[in-house]
Amino acid sequence: MRVTKSWIAEYAALPAGLSGRELGEALVRAGLEVERVEAVGGDVTGPLVIGRVVDFVEEPQKNGKTIRWCHVDVGAELAPDAAPGPLRGETVERIGSPGGGYWPRGVICGALNFAPGDHVVVALPGTTLPDPTQPGGFTIGSRRTYGHLSDGMICAEDELGLGEDHSGIIVLGDIDAAGEPWVLGAPALDAMGVADEVLDMPITSDMGHCLSVRGLAREASQSLGVAFTDVIAHPTPAASEGGYPVRLESDACPLFVALTVEGFDPAAPSPSWLRQRLAACGMRSISLSVDISNYVMLETGQPNHCYDADALAGPLVVRRARGGETLVTLDGVTRRLDDEDLLITDETGPIGLAGVMGGETTELRDATTRIVIEAAHFDPISIARTSRRHRLVSEASKRFERHVDAGAAYSAARRVAELLVELGGGELVAETVAGSVPAMPTQTLAANLPERILGMPVSADQVVAILTASGVRVAGVDEPVADGGEAAPGASLTVTPPTWRSDLVDPFDYVEEVGIKVGYDRIPSVVPTAPAGRGLTREQHLRRAVTRAVATSGFVEVLTFPWVGQADADALGLLADDRRRRGVRLANPLADTAPVLRTTILPGLFGALARNASRGIDDVALFEAGRVFFSAGDEPTPLPGVSGRPSESDLAAIEATLPEQPRHLAAVVAGDWLPAGWDGPAQPAGWRQAFGLAELVATTVGAELTRAPASVMPWHPGRCAELVVSGTVVGHAGELHPSVIKAFDLPARTAALELDLDLLLSLAGEPGSVAAVSTHPVVKEDVALVVEESVGAASLESALVAGGGTLLESVRLFDVYTGDPVPAGKKSVAFALRFRAPDRTLTDAEVAQARAAAVAEAARAWGAELRA
Repeated sequence: MRVTKSWIAEYAALPAGLSGRELGEALVRAGLEVERVEAVGGDVTGPLVIGRVVDFVEEPQKNGKTIRWCHVDVGAELAPDAAPGPLRGETVERIGSPGGGYWPRGVICGALNFAPGDHVVVALPGTTLPDPTQPGGFTIGSRRTYGHLSDGMICAEDELGLGEDHSGIIVLGDIDAAGEPWVLGAPALDAMGVADEVLDMPITSDMGHCLSVRGLAREASQSLGVAFTDVIAHPTPAASEGGYPVRLESDACPLFVALTVEGFDPAAPSPSWLRQRLAACGMRSISLSVDISNYVMLETGQPNHCYDADALAGPLVVRRARGGETLVTLDGVTRRLDDEDLLITDETGPIGLAGVMGGETTELRDATTRIVIEAAHFDPISIARTSRRHRLVSEASKRFERHVDAGAAYSAARRVAELLVELGGGELVAETVAGSVPAMPTQTLAANLPERILGMPVSADQVVAILTASGVRVAGVDEPVADGGEAAPGASLTVTPPTWRSDLVDPFDYVEEVGIKVGYDRIPSVVPTAPAGRGLTREQHLRRAVTRAVATSGFVEVLTFPWVGQADADALGLLADDRRRRGVRLANPLADTAPVLRTTILPGLFGALARNASRGIDDVALFEAGRVFFSAGDEPTPLPGVSGRPSESDLAAIEATLPEQPRHLAAVVAGDWLPAGWDGPAQPAGWRQAFGLAELVATTVGAELTRAPASVMPWHPGRCAELVVSGTVVGHAGELHPSVIKAFDLPARTAALELDLDLLLSLAGEPGSVAAVSTHPVVKEDVALVVEESVGAASLESALVAGGGTLLESVRLFDVYTGDPVPAGKKSVAFALRFRAPDRTLTDAEVAQARAAAVAEAARAWGAELRA
């Protein structure tokens, strides 16, 4: 919503000297947002003055264009030192008494819409005008053109930034904005009354009454503590049928006003003040009747529509659409109507989408002299659905879907009629009022509720004063107010909102209104006392330790959107019966391509990795910890009533339909883990970092992790391992499948990890005591075992640990070898074994026995043989 400060000042008695920025601050205090404040004509600098055309001559040019060589009087103080060129060769006469006076200025002008004696706006040399193609604007100078020395420029609206009209220059009337004769040479913007400031504000859906000058002026007056004059001057009368006939056939339209104006002059032009005010508010001038309609909508917030009365056939009927009906709207589009669309019709069929846009057949034409003015109240939900259904957003629909003041319909229609009569020479001859203004809901409000909720002293008298200033009718206080102005226990107020405040529907809405008007900045910041407790839970401690450890290891934490689509599951190569395809579908997704809550974090991480790679960031290690969601079935979640606390059975039914929501931790890594340098080549990132991260997480939570080969999408078969804790698979890690890398546009050889963090924490067990560090020496032994190539190193390691007993302190893989002299189909796997006793130095015999036991268990479990 764009609005000028001067327009607000017509209805709110703004303090003298109040700037547009200060007005914006007052509106912000009232709960509005002001994006910027612009000065109308602020880009114009230099001598822009009022002038009068003395005479001119038209000179056709070789290019087919006709220019006017003009003499312009800008007053004695700004007169040139020398005479301008003559019009047709005759001597140029001075302006003023014989033998004295001053010279006029000579100006070339391409417009043809003015006559001698007209007052115009003249930019003298040195004036800078706005120019979107040139930073800093365009500066006017004296220059020779078309065979003359042009000493200035006569200006059009768009050249001054006052509008979009370039059909001709600005021709002023007989008097200035103050009602006085024009003073030649006076600053033009001030004399025209257009020097103003424009406030640009986004209006939220709960403050629809502020989509009007009337609403903004009321909020400004209350915030500044000044008087307010309401433009809505006519109360809605009782239903009558004295004008054009109207019939209401839908309860979505409780009120319809139709006024008839006859004798309107369709050729009457819009006055400059009207065009300029609309332009400042972001609207283009079209014609007098349309401009008046838009002006009143901006002023009152009530959309209206004007019909050509001679094009109407039979009564106006408000009804729902019927199957197969179509309508050509004012934008020239033929629209197939839905049964839920609310229409304005006559005997010929639909003539308008109610509250959205009128139809072509009854629009005002160049010869229209009889006008029927419509101002109605429509159901906001119905208008919003029609607007979205037809993808047709208009200034009217934006207001109706935010709730328009039903009490303003009649007065707004009268305002349109009065301006048509005043500016277009018409006459208001008849009026029809169908229906009535809907009643507003009455609430009972505890007088001390604002004080209790806001946490600051707010007396009952203060509550009543604020609500009354907001237009709320306070019927009375049920219980007396205690001395000192504070409400007695149990005191309550009976409140009824005004017709323009549809957002006041329950007691806490009134609390919010009081809080805004008191000022949120005055509400004290009191930190509540933390309740007694035992601090973080074990799981919270462990989750924080995990994210710290992962971030410290070199991975960067990201937060991705938790929404995926069917295409993501297909790109991951998931089988039809894969649990990860059982996602929770959203009722109102942000995007049709992502309507499901994620069952795996990987697609979001893949998207983040692909975006980084597309921007030249090749070495990437990302991780995310968050929830995934698995559907509990197709049964919808029940919605209990809000009149009281849900019963235990209701809560149980809700709980049964909630999705399983475990926390997962996932990571992706690509590019180089360590860059190339003087000390060696780059170290590529891949499966090693993925497995290392899994080990780090397990170590951090005190779990013992083992790995086993696996074939699970989206990982590459043979390059993927399942991660096992206490015999339970808690996740997978490895290199991604080439088809997945291609589908998500990832770098080659990208590796990934995903763990069920909640499951891992549940298996980690409670932390135990720390074992004492042995002071006795360690004994190092190496073994090289020959096994089938299919046997995994992790399986051999587990066998060695099982056979080595309590003396075996650690096992580390350090070599895998194939080739001579190892037989074909087999491999040599070498481990470093470390033995130590906590209470003594081991003997050679004890070490030999433990080593032999470890090798024997590997031989029994996997057929391992010691390599010769």
